[in-house]
Amino acid sequence: MTFKFTAISIATLLLAAGCSSTTASISPAKYDKMNCPELNNAVGDTATDISRTAIARGKVANTSVPSWLLGGERVKTAIANRETARIERLQQQQQVIVATRNQRCPSSP
Repeated sequence: MTFKFTAISIATLLLAAGCSSTTASISPAKYDKMNCPELNNAVGDTATDISRTAIARGKVANTSVPSWLLGGERVKTAIANRETARIERLQQQQQVIVATRNQRCPSSP
């Protein structure tokens, strides 16, 4: 049973890593067309994505990989690095949104 659970866990991690690596490019023109409430929602959505990705990265980093699984640690590190890169892209995207919001919405902090 342990073997099946571990194999399923690792397969799930690999699948999740493949799905989570797709992100849209940062397009400031996209945010220029938004009004202030839409920009506020975009900031919140990006913050949620950052938190969700950080939680997933933490789960991957804390996963115990059995020693008999060759390359398991390397895969775990690659997935964690991919999630870190995604967080960095999301943070850049959030900075663009905040900068746009600060220019267009005078009441925004």
